Amino acid sequence: MEEALKRSNLSRTDYFIFAGVSDFPEMQALVFVLVLLVYLITLGGNVIILFLIFLDPALHRPMYFFLSNLSCLDIMYTTVTLHRILLMLISGNNVISFSECIAQLYFFMSLVGIELLILTAMSYDRYVAICNPLRYHTVMNYKICLLMASSCWVLGFCDTVPFTYIVYGFSCYESNIIKHFFCDLLALMKLTCNDTSHLEHVILLEAAFSGLTPFLITIISYIYIICTILRMQTKSGRHKAFYTCSSHLTVVLLFYTTLSCLYLRPMSMFSDSDKLFALVYTAVVPMLNPLIYSLKNKDVKLALKRVLKQ
Repeated sequence: MEEALKRSNLSRTDYFIFAGVSDFPEMQALVFVLVLLVYLITLGGNVIILFLIFLDPALHRPMYFFLSNLSCLDIMYTTVTLHRILLMLISGNNVISFSECIAQLYFFMSLVGIELLILTAMSYDRYVAICNPLRYHTVMNYKICLLMASSCWVLGFCDTVPFTYIVYGFSCYESNIIKHFFCDLLALMKLTCNDTSHLEHVILLEAAFSGLTPFLITIISYIYIICTILRMQTKSGRHKAFYTCSSHLTVVLLFYTTLSCLYLRPMSMFSDSDKLFALVYTAVVPMLNPLIYSLKNKDVKLALKRVLKQ
């Protein structure tokens, strides 16, 4: 059946067929339950974080303002991918139109880029809080935080326009079967018979701007933070300072590690097994973020107790 669906040298396909879900027909019921469970935990955890930040005045601080942005992003980019997987498993319809595929690609990549920038803004917030505590409320005032967050969202949505436009303009496909769970950039690049060298150059430039630059800012911020913590006189002061950064640092390491393992490799090294890793990346990481912030953050745990007592 799969061979019958393939068409060589498509001038412009109207739809794609996801083969990632149908690769394991005997496990579809289990996959559905697991994906649904992960999706509900992700939604529940991030919604709880958002409500706590909104309801508890003690969390009306820059750190938690950026955390609320992070929770919104996790909900949105998980929904972009997982809701489609759930619909396919329920209906058995693995077909997605060309325009829907491009839209999914654009929003997913944009939201990932925004998350990188928000994590960088959070790193800078921790840098100011620990390295310049006396100037913290002046530097990280409401207007500055709002400007930083809005800039992250605008840059993220603009940053992915060039390569999305190039992919949209692909006029030739060797097949319309995507061996993946969603419309990922690398999966589409493997299908096209157009020259992708120009796109690869654009991706490298975009990676340097939206990937490497935020990473370097984050690393530099934490170098200063660690140096400041080590110079603190009291052990309790060092412990408190490190504790305030541990949640964010854990999320940063988790996000960058999974992102690097998936995308920072030559095209020749990609295989069909990468779709399983991509599912973990798009589903498990957003699920873990609220758990990390709730389990390792005293302010969030205290806020939850206060809200439950009301």
